[in-house]
Amino acid sequence: MNTKILTFVCVFLISIGLQAQLDRTKAPESGPAPKIKLQKPVEFTLSNGLKVMVIENHKLPRVSYGLTIDNIPAVEGDKKGISILLAALLGNGTTSITKDDFNEEIDFLGANLNFSASEAFASGLSKYSERMLELLADATMNPLFDEAELNKERVRQIEGLKAGEKSVDVVARRVALALAYGTHHPGGEFETEESLNNVTLDDIKEFYKKSFNSENAYLVVIGDVDATTIEKQVKKYFGSWENTAGYEANKMPIENPNVENTQINFIDMPNAVQSNVSVMNTTKFKMSDPDYHAVLIANHILGGGGNGYLFKNLREKHGYTYGAYSGINDNKYVSRFRASAKVRNMVTDSSVVQILNELKRIRTMDVDPQDLFEAKAEYLGFFVLALENPQTISQYALNIKLNNLPEDFYENYLEKINAVTVEDIKRVANKHFKVDNARIVVVGKGSDVLENLEKIGIPIKYFDQYANPVEKPVFSKPIPEGVTAQTVLDNYLSAIGGKDKAETVKTILTNAQVKIEGAPFEPTAEIKQMFPNKESLEMSVEGYGVIFKQKYNGETGYTEQQGERKAFSDKDLNERKSGYSIFPELYYHIENLNLESIVSIDENDVYKIKISIDGKDTYRYYDIKTGLLLRTETTSYPIDSNEESQSQAIILIVDYGDYKLVNDVLYPHQTYISGPQSFNFNISNIIINEGVTDTDFD
Repeated sequence: MNTKILTFVCVFLISIGLQAQLDRTKAPESGPAPKIKLQKPVEFTLSNGLKVMVIENHKLPRVSYGLTIDNIPAVEGDKKGISILLAALLGNGTTSITKDDFNEEIDFLGANLNFSASEAFASGLSKYSERMLELLADATMNPLFDEAELNKERVRQIEGLKAGEKSVDVVARRVALALAYGTHHPGGEFETEESLNNVTLDDIKEFYKKSFNSENAYLVVIGDVDATTIEKQVKKYFGSWENTAGYEANKMPIENPNVENTQINFIDMPNAVQSNVSVMNTTKFKMSDPDYHAVLIANHILGGGGNGYLFKNLREKHGYTYGAYSGINDNKYVSRFRASAKVRNMVTDSSVVQILNELKRIRTMDVDPQDLFEAKAEYLGFFVLALENPQTISQYALNIKLNNLPEDFYENYLEKINAVTVEDIKRVANKHFKVDNARIVVVGKGSDVLENLEKIGIPIKYFDQYANPVEKPVFSKPIPEGVTAQTVLDNYLSAIGGKDKAETVKTILTNAQVKIEGAPFEPTAEIKQMFPNKESLEMSVEGYGVIFKQKYNGETGYTEQQGERKAFSDKDLNERKSGYSIFPELYYHIENLNLESIVSIDENDVYKIKISIDGKDTYRYYDIKTGLLLRTETTSYPIDSNEESQSQAIILIVDYGDYKLVNDVLYPHQTYISGPQSFNFNISNIIINEGVTDTDFD
């Protein structure tokens, strides 16, 4: 049956399921699922072990080559990161073609060529198919390994690690995997600056020899080509690819066992503006599992999207988060179930309770037949729509080989989904969603969330940002006698160069490179400040110009993005008018200050001062040893929101570091902003009392 017709049928079934008045005590009756007929690839194997599948598709004059090397994952140990460095060096020239010439030819052909440590992909117009295959084979078999390129990539990776040090999401992902599998396991070990620096060019070459092995390789070709011609070309260009002498398959180490009883694993990140919560366990789940289709539907019902139990509970019912989801990966080597959400600090404990409630619900209560029916219809729709993409067919052909699946696995896919029962859902949920042996990994601001987390009654163990066990963090220490908010501010002004020097600064021009978490580009920023409170921020991307502006001239202000200008609200204007943008410590009144406590930031003891002005509280944190400002924390609300509604609160934390002298005054050259979106400002240039005029703020 035509895939477009199948798509219409699935969508129609969904709409009927949503609107019809049905007996919800039993699943709606449906006819037999349609059979899917997938094109069988032409297959052949080279004498060196390379297995090739060719799928002819003449709808478009394009072709793609997907090379996959099915190695058992290896522990990289004290050279963790070697696979990432190898991937960056592959596909950048060969022993016979320089990097520049290689990349120029790829561009000339209008092709794409990408490598990872175990995969390669090339695509482009079919009239250039033979040359693309030749370039892919040359880059695979004769890579150009260059010391300068290795060092350049190493620096880039280390910069990435440093940029992620204060990212709650980065830390949560690293620690969760390390705790789930263990740092002795390929699934749980992580890169460090030390491990990246341990990798030499000889290590790269040796790792390549062991990793890129034709015996374990699969090449899938799909597009406007002739299978017979492709077979001749593959033999011509890949036939000389030799098996690595003495290659031995890796032996997968044993992962960490699931915990005997549910426990909370807490990682304190004082800069966290929300908590990252994951309830997880490892499990044995492969595509060849007889319960494969039932597990897919069970997970979809629990947390597969906007209709899942988790989403409806945590977002729609309680408003704790923008989204809550679950997932289970079907890797044949290692698998993990995870239910997760990013939630407001004040509801971290409640979110943990509700996630556990939904896990218990799907394990102990029969799923509503109508929910099961709709989940099936939705999943069938996804499956059929995916068939429109030729790459899906090639991936399915590869999956059958890699996972030792029956040849009719995908032809019977709809039938298997349709056959899942209410009883199946409960059975597989109990098998794979280990609520009684779960690690609840919470990364958040301990001073805000731990007190309530402890009230849940689940044992809590504490870890640092690299999954090492630690003692429970101490959030407040006694303030020494004689220390006041004013003495802290005075020490800060002395530390940066003195009050007299600070008072001479009337304008500041700052240039920075900005890393935005999750963004594929790195804009540059130009920041201008003028005493007492004028500010200008412009962010630009090469080739696109200015992408964002924010201006305040002392009286009015606006933001501008994608050509749309939005004026500041009266509330924003009032707050800016009463503040100072350059060294506000010079102008605070003692009645507005309160030295609250001594807390820790990145293992440094700091003074925490609350500043209360016009009913708005902000916090500033000063290093006890150096006197320097390390952090500011503010809470704001969207325009027209109800400030009494904590669900609307936006917490913004700014961390400062890398202080350097400019005109005899210390300025931070690293600024990390945590909030709804995270930004890392790498400051390259600061100019004092030059280059800024009143017109810059209009």
